Order: sequence, then structure tokens, then C-alpha cells
Amino acid sequence: MEKKKPKKNTGVVIGEPKNPKNMAHFEGINNSFRAVIALLVAVCVVPLTADVLTPDFSHQRRLDLKMDEALLRVNNELDSDVLVTWRSERCYQCSYQQLGVIPARPSPGQSSSVDFTVSTQHAITLQLNSTPDTLELCKLRFHFGEHGNYSLWMKNLTNSSRCSIVTDADPVNSYIPILVAFAIYVGLALMFLIGRKILGLSAVRGLVFRFSGSMETERLINSELGYPRIESPVTDSISPVPASTSKRLRSVDTFRGISLVIMVFVNYGGGRYWFFRHESWNGLTVADLVFPWFVFIMGTSISLSVSSLLRSGSTRCSLLRKVVWRSVQLFIIGVFIINPNYCQGPLSWNNLRIPGVLQRLSWSYLVVASLDLTVARGHLDVLTTDSWWSPGLEVLLYWPAWVCVLLLEALWLFLTFLLPVPGCPTGYLGPGGIGDMGRYSDCTGGAAAFIDRWLLGENHIYQTPSSRVIYATHVPYDPEGILGSINSILMAFLGLQAGKIILHYRELPRSIMSRFLMWGLFLGAISALLTKCSTDEGFIPVNKNLWSLSYVTTLACFAFVLLVLLYYTVDVKRWWSGAPFCYPGETLSDMMGWTF
Repeated sequence: MEKKKPKKNTGVVIGEPKNPKNMAHFEGINNSFRAVIALLVAVCVVPLTADVLTPDFSHQRRLDLKMDEALLRVNNELDSDVLVTWRSERCYQCSYQQLGVIPARPSPGQSSSVDFTVSTQHAITLQLNSTPDTLELCKLRFHFGEHGNYSLWMKNLTNSSRCSIVTDADPVNSYIPILVAFAIYVGLALMFLIGRKILGLSAVRGLVFRFSGSMETERLINSELGYPRIESPVTDSISPVPASTSKRLRSVDTFRGISLVIMVFVNYGGGRYWFFRHESWNGLTVADLVFPWFVFIMGTSISLSVSSLLRSGSTRCSLLRKVVWRSVQLFIIGVFIINPNYCQGPLSWNNLRIPGVLQRLSWSYLVVASLDLTVARGHLDVLTTDSWWSPGLEVLLYWPAWVCVLLLEALWLFLTFLLPVPGCPTGYLGPGGIGDMGRYSDCTGGAAAFIDRWLLGENHIYQTPSSRVIYATHVPYDPEGILGSINSILMAFLGLQAGKIILHYRELPRSIMSRFLMWGLFLGAISALLTKCSTDEGFIPVNKNLWSLSYVTTLACFAFVLLVLLYYTVDVKRWWSGAPFCYPGETLSDMMGWTF
């Protein structure tokens, strides 16, 4: 007899046979959801991946190019050699760098050509001069595309020369992967919001309650039949209800988590997009935001933690001992465990980098937490807003700490602009190298670099600063140096001020948000004054390498505005739980000991 094949049941999950019908129903829903996600990824990603990975056999010259590179072929139809020089548009007051020399044409009607690899991150200006009289023939500004093939033609017209760039092979769109990722995340967020709206409808909610009620009834029946009941013993004593712990502000954890996630993404390359790399000198990129924001929210956490522990009965001396010990731990970990010089082999004193990210965090944490322990109040009163001097009340209550911070800032200004630096102009804030037409090539960082070399030694600071990328600097410079640590203290103290506002106006969310916006506006006005609303033309440009004063005020302005948005959406309106950023932010706060 022919055996009957068993019917295939794709909706059954092997496990405890509690309710096969409901389990099959849920598995069907899960399979449908997985199918939708797989279809979305296939439609969005697979064609793009195929387009990027399929080799273009008609343009074999592309295959030798790396990321952020294009191929430029310069064709010379003149009777003299041509010198090609270039300059990046992001390089302020830079001298031109030589790209190469194109020999004269071998004979009339023919041309000589040379291939060059050019950068595609920013627009560049090409200048062509005849040799040996160095007469400028033409100048072109062009933004090359990644993996594109281009030809630059030098043609000899009547009594003049003409330059033109022709695209031989179209570049690839290197922004497609990040746009696809952004679109997928936005789509998933919209699906989540639409799902919440659908579940909020009364008809759908009724169906869910009925379905969950039937499952609960079945669970109770199974519990009565198959599981013993454990009853808690009845006692005559009634223990007091434990005091509820103070509720964490999820907006603070979310802010910290956002900074941490972007920091990790940037440290692992950020897809090698230029805006996920640190700016070469003046200016801002996404990578330049995360560290100051992290320092800012660290100050906010210090304020909330110190106030809570003082109210719970902890002494200032015991808290100060913990602050000192944790600062020492952070400094030791930064110097000996995550030192970047490990990439060059075993650590030795000859090449040990002393400054660093954790070292700066430890220094800022020590100073700001010590100041807060000096002026923090064990009993906090909710401040009123009806008096004329109320806008500055949270500053006046802690004026000794403000005096200390302002004195430190005055010291930074004095050393930066008045300290004589051998071989460099006093108050120099430039990158050196080819900047400022190459006149101060050894003056990278001015007084900040001079102090680091004087106190730490040239071998104990960062050897490959970001200024090498565009400005072709050749001297070591440490962006986490000694002088910039003063402004990191100011950044953490501004975060501490945000924490004081939360504490004193904890019952008045509108007052908290208005004061955050006032601080953001005030710091933004200072930044506009210092920078003249320009990248390079201001009194003190925004500069991450120097941790300039305008850099701190600008990033603190952004931090106050971002904290307003998070506080309103997460803690006031509860439109968003802060997930998933709140989880790494909360975990890191506990690990770093900011809750003591």
C-alpha cells in the first residue's frame, strides 16, 4: 500500500502544547511581519547593492580608485610644459600644492597626457601655469565625484589658452547607502507610530482586550489544574511601605545615549563620510558634536547625583573621596589601557601619549564635581519666577563656583592671546602647515601646542592630528591638550547649570524649558559675536582642536536646545520613551559612577 504523506503544517511551533491554535496564529503574524521586512529590504537594498557592486567593464580605470577618489587625466595641446597645482576649498588662505607637470605636445595635432588621482571630499581649485615662466594659464573650480573619470583639456586658441573639464565616466553616488539606511529607519518608526494609532482605536482595543482576556482565562485554568498555588503567609505585623526612589529623567539618559551612539559610530569610521570625520581645523562636522555633548551631560548628571546624595545624608567629604578616586581611575585607564599608541606596538615611556579623551573627562569631572560639592545645597527650594532678579537666581545661588570658572576662562584667554611663542605670532590660532600661505608652518595650535610641548614633551602628545588632512601639517599637536582642558571644564559646568535648573524648577516644566531656551539664546549670541557668523573670519573661530571658547559656547547652545526637545517629548508629553538611546545612556551613567 502506498503510504500517505503527512500534511505539512507551517504554522505549528514545537514546544509545550498549551494552545496550538493561538500559537499558530501568532506565528503566522510573525511570519507575515518578517516577510514584509524582508521584502522592504530586498526592494530597497538589493538593487542598490547590485548597482554599486557590478563592475563597469567599459571604464577599467575605475577599479584602481579608493574611496573618496576620482581619476583626472590632464591633456596638454600646448607647445610648453604645464604645471598643475591644486587647493581644497576647505583650506583657508592656503598655498597651492603641486599635482604634477604635463609635458608639451610631441607634435602639432597631438597631445600629451598624465593621469592623477584627486580627492572628492570637497571642491578643489585647479591652477595651470606654463613653465618655466610660471604664467597663469587658467584656474578652474570643480567638485569631482567619487570613482568618476574626468579629462582636463588644455587647448591652444588664437593668442589665448582654454581649459575645460569633460566627464568620461559618471561617478557613483556614495550617499546611497546612508540614505537607504535613513529611509529604512524612518519607515520603521512610521510603522511603529501608525501601529500605536491603530491600537489606540476603540474597536481594535476591544478586540485586543477580548483576545487577551480569553488567553488569561485559559492561563488561569491551566494554573489551577497543573500548577500548585503558593500562598503568602498572613502576619499580624504591617511593615511600612518603602519610600519610592527618585524617578530618573529619561531625557538626560536619552541625551547621553545619543552622544554615545554617535561617538561609537564615528570612532568606527562612520562609513568614511567626511561629515563623520573631525574637521581639519576651523568649523564643525557631526563628529565634532559628540564629545562636548558628552561632557555637557556629564555635568548635568553630577548636579543631579550630588543633590540626591546630599539630601539622603551623605557627607561632602565622603563624596569628595569618591570623586577623586574615580577621576584617578579614569586617568589611569585612559593612559595605560586605551592609549592609541598601542597601534604602534607595545607601550613605552618614549612614545606614551599622556593626554586623551578619558584623561580630559577625568579632569573635567574632578574639577566640576569638586566645585559642586563646595556650593551644592542639601535642601532645595523651588524657586519662584515673579521677582525681577529671578532670571539670574540660579547663578547667584552658586556665585563662588561661577567666580572660579570665570577665573579659569580668563586664564585661558590670557595664555592663548598673550603668551609669547618662539617663531610664531602672539595669539596665533591657525593650523600652520600650508595655511596662511605657509608663513607659519611650524606654528600649529599656537600657545596650546607650545604649552603641551613644554610640559609634556613632543613625544608624549598626539602625532597625527586632523590638521594633516587638508593643511599638510607636520608637527605633533594634541586636541586633548592641557590648555583646552580649561574650556572642557566650562562645558561641563554649563551642563551642571542645566542640572541646577532642573532641580530648582522641578515642579515647573514650563520654567525649565524657558530657561534652557534662554541659555541657548544667550550662548548662541556669544558665539555669533566671537565668530562674526563665519567659519574663519571671527575673533575666535569655532575649533575642536583648540577647544576654543566659541566652540564651547556653540556646542553648549546646541546642547541646551536638544535637551529642551528631549525633555519636552520624553518627560513632559511622553510622546517618546527615549528608546533605544536611553538604555545605553542609563547603563553608562551607572558604570561611570555619575550616580555615585
